[in-house]
Amino acid sequence: SESLWNLLIQGTSGISEVPADRWDINALYDADIDAPGKMNTRYGGFVKNVADFDPEFFGISPREAASMDPQQRLLLEVTWEALENANIDPRNLYGTSAGVFIGIIAYDYGQRLLGINGLEKIDAYSGTGSSLGVAAGRISYTLGLTGPSLSLDTACSSSLVSIHLACESLRRRECNLAMAGGVNLMLEP
Repeated sequence: SESLWNLLIQGTSGISEVPADRWDINALYDADIDAPGKMNTRYGGFVKNVADFDPEFFGISPREAASMDPQQRLLLEVTWEALENANIDPRNLYGTSAGVFIGIIAYDYGQRLLGINGLEKIDAYSGTGSSLGVAAGRISYTLGLTGPSLSLDTACSSSLVSIHLACESLRRRECNLAMAGGVNLMLEP
């Protein structure tokens, strides 16, 4: 999240050419907007080092982490960082009625993990690792939170609706602290 703030403060663009480790843009690009099966841009907004994650920091085994959608990993890291930036020690939230409200829509990792040729990749963690519905619950479970916890998909408005629901939950005193946000990592072209 610090990188995002720096980008906004500096007024620079986060758009770059598709990184080679995501997909082969040369094989998929065509300037002709009507070319079937091709994309007509070489650029997008990409999070660097999306595969990097320290599972042990969050009490997650390396085996479980291998089946976790990178979106879940990113949410854990950014939530922890956001709490620290707010001068809240995440370890002190255990047992509190803090709520988690997450917008999440991309299912690329689940398709990759559980696709037609992925039967050998299925393990005990595949269900929770690839489920979009688990994203908020993983944060709540990891931090030991007892407040409302939900993942939602309202397409492009998912993050905004998450913030709205978090505010409503605070107003209704369903939670004493709310963490709201969203994630949308597109791993496939």
